[in-house]
Amino acid sequence: MAKRVHQPREDAEFDFILGMSAVPVLAYFTGTWPKAVEPCRAMDLVVGDIADEYTGRLTAVRTDITRCPSATKRYGITGAPSYVLLKEGKVVAHGTGPMTIAEVREFLDDHL
Repeated sequence: MAKRVHQPREDAEFDFILGMSAVPVLAYFTGTWPKAVEPCRAMDLVVGDIADEYTGRLTAVRTDITRCPSATKRYGITGAPSYVLLKEGKVVAHGTGPMTIAEVREFLDDHL
């Protein structure tokens, strides 16, 4: 995982990162149950590359569903991997499932 991807350990830290970001936030929700592990690991690499590529334009936050249950509920996350793009704290886009780097770029570029 790229150093530019934040990994909050709890909801309070997730909320702090969102509040401090001066740029849009890509909250990437992951899971640790068996069917989620492989797709989430694949997305770790993609999100890491995106975080590096969009430095200064985007804050990436890798959010473990079990560690941040309030954020998970707040954004209606029901599976992993899932993505929420936030601008000024408001959801502007939502996505689920594994994506290629090109698909993530398109997802972001449509809304940044």
